[in-house]
Amino acid sequence: MPSDEAYVSFRRIPRPHVSSAQEVFVANTKLLLVDDEKALLESLSAIMAMHHFDVTTASTVAEALRHISTQSFDVLLSDLHMPGAGDGLTVVSAMRHANPKAVTMLLSAFPQMTAAAQAILLQADEILVKPMDIPTLIDVIKQRVAQGAPRSRVVESVATILERTSESTIQDWFRDVEAAERLKPVYLNFELRSAHLPRLFLDLIKRLRSFVPLGTRELVSSSAHEHGTLRRQQGYTASMMVEESRMLQVSIFRSLQQNLANIDFSVLLIGVMTIADEVDSQLSQAMESYIAESHRYDLGLI
Repeated sequence: MPSDEAYVSFRRIPRPHVSSAQEVFVANTKLLLVDDEKALLESLSAIMAMHHFDVTTASTVAEALRHISTQSFDVLLSDLHMPGAGDGLTVVSAMRHANPKAVTMLLSAFPQMTAAAQAILLQADEILVKPMDIPTLIDVIKQRVAQGAPRSRVVESVATILERTSESTIQDWFRDVEAAERLKPVYLNFELRSAHLPRLFLDLIKRLRSFVPLGTRELVSSSAHEHGTLRRQQGYTASMMVEESRMLQVSIFRSLQQNLANIDFSVLLIGVMTIADEVDSQLSQAMESYIAESHRYDLGLI
Protein backbone atom coordinates (compact mmCIF):
# COMPACT_ATOMS: atom_id res chain seq x y z
CA MET A 1 0.00 0.00 0.00
CA PRO A 2 1.51 3.39 -0.91
CA SER A 3 2.47 5.65 1.97
CA ASP A 4 2.04 9.40 2.30
CA GLU A 5 5.83 9.74 2.13
CA ALA A 6 5.90 8.54 -1.49
CA TYR A 7 6.42 12.02 -2.94
CA VAL A 8 8.56 14.86 -1.68
CA SER A 9 9.69 18.42 -2.47
CA PHE A 10 6.25 19.93 -3.11
CA ARG A 11 5.94 23.52 -4.36
CA ARG A 12 2.91 25.54 -5.32
CA ILE A 13 2.20 28.79 -7.14
CA PRO A 14 0.53 30.72 -4.30
CA ARG A 15 -3.16 31.56 -4.21
CA PRO A 16 -5.27 33.12 -1.43
CA HIS A 17 -4.94 30.99 1.71
CA VAL A 18 -7.87 29.38 3.51
CA SER A 19 -7.17 28.63 7.17
CA SER A 20 -7.74 25.18 8.65
CA ALA A 21 -10.55 26.62 10.74
CA GLN A 22 -12.39 27.50 7.54
CA GLU A 23 -11.76 24.13 5.95
CA VAL A 24 -14.78 21.93 5.41
CA PHE A 25 -14.11 18.71 3.55
CA VAL A 26 -16.80 16.28 2.51
CA ALA A 27 -15.75 12.63 2.35
CA ASN A 28 -16.09 10.92 -1.04
CA THR A 29 -15.37 14.13 -2.91
CA LYS A 30 -15.26 13.09 -6.57
CA LEU A 31 -11.78 13.59 -8.02
CA LEU A 32 -10.60 13.05 -11.59
CA LEU A 33 -6.88 12.24 -11.61
CA VAL A 34 -5.12 12.57 -14.98
CA ASP A 35 -1.48 11.59 -15.61
CA ASP A 36 0.33 9.59 -18.29
CA GLU A 37 2.81 8.13 -15.77
CA LYS A 38 1.18 4.80 -14.87
CA ALA A 39 3.10 4.22 -11.63
CA LEU A 40 2.33 7.69 -10.33
CA LEU A 41 -1.30 7.42 -11.39
CA GLU A 42 -1.82 4.13 -9.59
CA SER A 43 -0.01 5.07 -6.37
CA LEU A 44 -1.52 8.55 -6.13
CA SER A 45 -4.97 7.12 -6.81
CA ALA A 46 -4.55 4.64 -3.96
CA ILE A 47 -3.37 7.37 -1.60
CA MET A 48 -6.28 9.64 -2.53
CA ALA A 49 -8.72 6.78 -1.91
CA MET A 50 -7.16 6.28 1.55
CA HIS A 51 -8.00 9.91 2.24
CA HIS A 52 -11.66 9.31 1.33
CA PHE A 53 -11.66 10.72 -2.20
CA ASP A 54 -13.85 9.02 -4.79
CA VAL A 55 -11.15 8.70 -7.48
CA THR A 56 -11.50 8.25 -11.23
CA THR A 57 -8.26 7.98 -13.24
CA ALA A 58 -7.31 8.73 -16.83
CA SER A 59 -3.92 8.25 -18.50
CA THR A 60 -4.68 10.19 -21.68
CA VAL A 61 -6.45 13.42 -22.59
CA ALA A 62 -9.01 11.49 -24.65
CA GLU A 63 -9.84 9.23 -21.70
CA ALA A 64 -10.16 12.24 -19.39
CA LEU A 65 -12.52 13.96 -21.82
CA ARG A 66 -14.71 10.85 -21.94
CA HIS A 67 -15.00 10.83 -18.15
CA ILE A 68 -15.78 14.56 -18.05
CA SER A 69 -18.53 14.18 -20.64
CA THR A 70 -20.27 11.37 -18.72
CA GLN A 71 -19.66 12.14 -15.03
CA SER A 72 -19.73 15.04 -12.59
CA PHE A 73 -16.62 15.87 -10.56
CA ASP A 74 -15.71 18.14 -7.65
CA VAL A 75 -11.96 18.27 -8.34
CA LEU A 76 -9.67 17.87 -11.35
CA LEU A 77 -6.01 17.06 -10.68
CA SER A 78 -4.22 16.78 -14.03
CA ASP A 79 -0.67 16.66 -15.30
CA LEU A 80 -0.04 19.75 -17.46
CA HIS A 81 2.24 18.00 -19.93
CA MET A 82 0.51 15.07 -21.65
CA PRO A 83 1.65 13.16 -24.77
CA GLY A 84 -0.43 13.03 -27.91
CA ALA A 85 -3.19 15.42 -28.85
CA GLY A 86 -4.03 17.99 -26.19
CA ASP A 87 -2.59 18.65 -22.74
CA GLY A 88 -3.69 19.51 -19.23
CA LEU A 89 -5.17 22.82 -20.37
CA THR A 90 -7.43 20.95 -22.78
CA VAL A 91 -8.72 18.89 -19.85
CA VAL A 92 -9.15 22.01 -17.71
CA SER A 93 -11.14 23.75 -20.45
CA ALA A 94 -13.40 20.72 -20.84
CA MET A 95 -13.96 20.54 -17.08
CA ARG A 96 -14.81 24.22 -16.93
CA HIS A 97 -17.46 23.66 -19.60
CA ALA A 98 -18.97 20.51 -18.10
CA ASN A 99 -18.44 21.11 -14.35
CA PRO A 100 -18.07 24.88 -13.84
CA LYS A 101 -18.04 24.54 -10.03
CA ALA A 102 -15.23 21.99 -10.01
CA VAL A 103 -11.84 22.97 -8.60
CA THR A 104 -9.17 22.58 -11.29
CA MET A 105 -5.52 21.91 -10.40
CA LEU A 106 -2.54 21.23 -12.65
CA LEU A 107 0.67 19.30 -11.97
CA SER A 108 3.91 20.33 -13.68
CA ALA A 109 7.42 18.92 -13.59
CA PHE A 110 8.92 22.37 -14.27
CA PRO A 111 9.52 24.51 -11.16
CA GLN A 112 10.43 27.67 -13.08
CA MET A 113 7.01 29.00 -14.08
CA THR A 114 6.86 32.78 -14.32
CA ALA A 115 4.78 34.55 -16.95
CA ALA A 116 3.57 31.23 -18.30
CA ALA A 117 2.30 30.27 -14.87
CA GLN A 118 0.27 33.44 -14.59
CA ALA A 119 -1.39 32.77 -17.95
CA ILE A 120 -2.15 29.18 -16.99
CA LEU A 121 -3.60 30.28 -13.66
CA LEU A 122 -6.23 32.19 -15.60
CA GLN A 123 -7.55 28.76 -16.56
CA ALA A 124 -6.67 26.53 -13.62
CA ASP A 125 -7.11 27.34 -9.93
CA GLU A 126 -3.71 26.08 -8.81
CA ILE A 127 -0.39 24.88 -10.19
CA LEU A 128 1.50 22.22 -8.23
CA VAL A 129 5.08 21.31 -9.08
CA LYS A 130 6.12 17.64 -9.12
CA PRO A 131 7.35 15.79 -7.18
CA MET A 132 5.01 16.68 -4.31
CA ASP A 133 4.62 16.10 -0.60
CA ILE A 134 1.36 14.14 -0.24
CA PRO A 135 0.12 15.55 3.09
CA THR A 136 0.53 19.07 1.73
CA LEU A 137 -1.18 18.09 -1.52
CA ILE A 138 -4.15 16.67 0.42
CA ASP A 139 -4.34 19.82 2.50
CA VAL A 140 -4.28 22.08 -0.59
CA ILE A 141 -7.03 20.07 -2.29
CA LYS A 142 -9.21 20.18 0.82
CA GLN A 143 -8.71 23.92 1.12
CA ARG A 144 -9.68 24.38 -2.50
CA VAL A 145 -12.80 22.26 -2.14
CA ALA A 146 -13.81 24.24 0.95
CA GLN A 147 -13.16 27.53 -0.80
CA GLY A 148 -14.94 26.47 -3.98
CA ALA A 149 -14.38 27.79 -7.48
CA PRO A 150 -12.73 31.21 -7.01
CA ARG A 151 -14.51 32.90 -9.91
CA SER A 152 -17.38 32.48 -12.30
CA ARG A 153 -16.61 30.01 -15.06
CA VAL A 154 -17.16 32.01 -18.24
CA VAL A 155 -15.41 30.26 -21.12
CA GLU A 156 -15.69 31.65 -24.63
CA SER A 157 -14.51 30.55 -28.04
CA VAL A 158 -12.04 32.67 -29.99
CA ALA A 159 -14.86 33.60 -32.38
CA THR A 160 -17.09 34.82 -29.55
CA ILE A 161 -14.33 36.92 -28.02
CA LEU A 162 -13.51 38.38 -31.42
CA GLU A 163 -17.18 39.20 -32.01
CA ARG A 164 -17.52 40.83 -28.60
CA THR A 165 -14.33 42.89 -28.91
CA SER A 166 -14.35 43.75 -32.62
CA GLU A 167 -15.22 47.44 -32.16
CA SER A 168 -12.61 48.03 -29.47
CA THR A 169 -10.02 46.05 -31.48
CA ILE A 170 -10.64 48.26 -34.52
CA GLN A 171 -10.30 51.37 -32.36
CA ASP A 172 -7.00 50.09 -30.92
CA TRP A 173 -5.76 49.24 -34.41
CA PHE A 174 -6.62 52.74 -35.67
CA ARG A 175 -4.67 54.36 -32.83
CA ASP A 176 -1.63 52.23 -33.66
CA VAL A 177 -1.94 53.01 -37.39
CA GLU A 178 -2.21 56.73 -36.69
CA ALA A 179 1.08 56.57 -34.79
CA ALA A 180 2.90 54.40 -37.35
CA GLU A 181 5.54 56.40 -39.24
CA ARG A 182 5.28 54.18 -42.34
CA LEU A 183 1.57 54.95 -42.71
CA LYS A 184 1.61 58.66 -41.91
CA PRO A 185 2.27 59.77 -45.52
CA VAL A 186 -1.35 58.94 -46.35
CA TYR A 187 -3.75 60.70 -44.02
CA LEU A 188 -7.20 59.13 -43.69
CA ASN A 189 -9.86 59.68 -41.07
CA PHE A 190 -11.25 56.78 -39.04
CA GLU A 191 -14.11 56.03 -41.41
CA LEU A 192 -11.89 55.85 -44.51
CA ARG A 193 -9.05 54.02 -42.78
CA SER A 194 -11.19 51.30 -41.19
CA ALA A 195 -14.04 50.96 -43.70
CA HIS A 196 -12.99 47.43 -44.69
CA LEU A 197 -12.65 46.03 -41.18
CA PRO A 198 -16.29 45.35 -40.13
CA ARG A 199 -16.70 43.06 -43.14
CA LEU A 200 -13.31 41.43 -42.52
CA PHE A 201 -14.24 40.69 -38.90
CA LEU A 202 -17.55 39.15 -40.00
CA ASP A 203 -15.70 36.92 -42.48
CA LEU A 204 -13.15 35.97 -39.84
CA ILE A 205 -15.76 35.10 -37.21
CA LYS A 206 -17.73 33.06 -39.75
CA ARG A 207 -14.62 31.10 -40.70
CA LEU A 208 -13.71 30.44 -37.06
CA ARG A 209 -17.16 29.02 -36.43
CA SER A 210 -17.23 26.95 -39.60
CA PHE A 211 -14.10 24.98 -38.59
CA VAL A 212 -12.86 24.93 -42.19
CA PRO A 213 -9.53 23.02 -42.23
CA LEU A 214 -6.39 25.09 -42.57
CA GLY A 215 -5.10 25.03 -46.12
CA THR A 216 -8.58 24.90 -47.62
CA ARG A 217 -8.90 26.97 -50.79
CA GLU A 218 -9.67 30.53 -49.76
CA LEU A 219 -13.14 31.94 -50.29
CA VAL A 220 -13.39 34.96 -52.53
CA SER A 221 -13.99 38.16 -50.57
CA SER A 222 -15.46 40.97 -52.63
CA SER A 223 -14.78 43.29 -49.71
CA ALA A 224 -11.06 42.46 -49.77
CA HIS A 225 -10.88 43.12 -53.52
CA GLU A 226 -12.67 46.46 -53.11
CA HIS A 227 -10.28 47.33 -50.29
CA GLY A 228 -7.22 46.73 -52.47
CA THR A 229 -8.57 48.92 -55.26
CA LEU A 230 -9.48 51.70 -52.84
CA ARG A 231 -6.12 51.66 -51.10
CA ARG A 232 -4.35 52.13 -54.44
CA GLN A 233 -6.61 55.08 -55.20
CA GLN A 234 -5.88 56.53 -51.75
CA GLY A 235 -2.14 56.47 -52.40
CA TYR A 236 -0.99 53.47 -50.39
CA THR A 237 2.19 51.66 -51.38
CA ALA A 238 2.35 47.86 -51.37
CA SER A 239 4.51 47.89 -48.23
CA MET A 240 1.93 50.09 -46.49
CA MET A 241 -0.74 47.52 -47.29
CA VAL A 242 1.36 44.75 -45.72
CA GLU A 243 2.21 46.85 -42.65
CA GLU A 244 -1.42 47.75 -42.06
CA SER A 245 -2.40 44.06 -42.23
CA ARG A 246 0.42 43.07 -39.87
CA MET A 247 -0.76 45.64 -37.35
CA LEU A 248 -4.28 44.27 -37.58
CA GLN A 249 -3.08 40.82 -36.55
CA VAL A 250 -1.19 42.36 -33.63
CA SER A 251 -4.34 44.18 -32.50
CA ILE A 252 -6.44 41.02 -32.72
CA PHE A 253 -3.93 38.96 -30.76
CA ARG A 254 -3.67 41.73 -28.17
CA SER A 255 -7.43 41.52 -27.66
CA LEU A 256 -7.18 37.76 -27.18
CA GLN A 257 -4.34 38.29 -24.68
CA GLN A 258 -6.56 40.65 -22.70
CA ASN A 259 -9.25 37.96 -22.55
CA LEU A 260 -7.11 34.97 -21.58
CA ALA A 261 -9.23 34.34 -18.50
CA ASN A 262 -12.21 33.55 -20.75
CA ILE A 263 -10.58 31.72 -23.66
CA ASP A 264 -11.25 28.04 -24.24
CA PHE A 265 -7.62 26.88 -24.36
CA SER A 266 -8.59 23.66 -26.13
CA VAL A 267 -9.27 25.61 -29.35
CA LEU A 268 -6.92 28.56 -28.85
CA LEU A 269 -4.07 27.38 -31.07
CA ILE A 270 -6.24 26.47 -34.04
CA GLY A 271 -8.09 29.76 -33.57
CA VAL A 272 -4.88 31.80 -33.69
CA MET A 273 -3.71 29.89 -36.78
CA THR A 274 -7.07 30.45 -38.47
CA ILE A 275 -6.94 34.19 -37.73
CA ALA A 276 -3.48 34.50 -39.26
CA ASP A 277 -4.50 32.44 -42.29
CA GLU A 278 -7.69 34.41 -42.95
CA VAL A 279 -6.11 37.86 -42.50
CA ASP A 280 -3.28 36.85 -44.85
CA SER A 281 -5.81 35.45 -47.32
CA GLN A 282 -7.72 38.72 -47.39
CA LEU A 283 -4.48 40.67 -47.78
CA SER A 284 -3.55 38.46 -50.74
CA GLN A 285 -6.88 39.14 -52.41
CA ALA A 286 -6.62 42.86 -51.68
CA MET A 287 -3.14 42.91 -53.22
CA GLU A 288 -4.46 41.33 -56.42
CA SER A 289 -6.88 44.22 -56.88
CA TYR A 290 -4.22 46.72 -55.79
CA ILE A 291 -1.85 45.46 -58.51
CA ALA A 292 -4.62 45.43 -61.12
CA GLU A 293 -5.46 49.03 -60.27
CA SER A 294 -1.77 49.97 -60.50
CA HIS A 295 -1.63 48.49 -64.02
CA ARG A 296 -4.57 50.63 -65.01
CA TYR A 297 -2.66 53.69 -63.81
CA ASP A 298 0.43 52.58 -65.76
CA LEU A 299 -1.60 52.14 -68.93
CA GLY A 300 -3.17 55.56 -68.54
CA LEU A 301 -6.67 54.13 -68.18
CA ILE A 302 -7.26 56.24 -65.06
